[in-house]
Amino acid sequence: MLDAILKNKTNNTLIQLIRYTFVGGFAFTVDFGTLYVLTEFFNVYYLVSAAIAFTIGLLINYTLSVIWVFDKRAVQNKWLEFAIFAAIGMVGLALNELFMWFFTEVVGLYYMLSKMISTGFVYLWNFIVRKITLFR
Repeated sequence: MLDAILKNKTNNTLIQLIRYTFVGGFAFTVDFGTLYVLTEFFNVYYLVSAAIAFTIGLLINYTLSVIWVFDKRAVQNKWLEFAIFAAIGMVGLALNELFMWFFTEVVGLYYMLSKMISTGFVYLWNFIVRKITLFR
């Protein structure tokens, strides 16, 4: 089972979800760290930092998803595939910004906590839509 999760190519949705969770966790760590560093050390407004950090996470997520998570691809042209992946990610970015703004400005949570809550929603959006559109 460990080989199936870590090594072998697969089209099994459960294994892909597990792998996507690892990839997402790594991308989230970079995203979260970048958000914190830009906001706290460089005094960048937290929503601008969030957009920059999210974009870096998107690039990591795409690269690792293509290499390790998803075996089958619905779009053979890699540039078109990335454009669709990025478009889905841009909707995710919009959701991220909306949730972060809402939980920070309306609810009054610390922006880093807002980011953690936002990540859960965006994670589900990204996996489901990418699986359906790009990697079925």
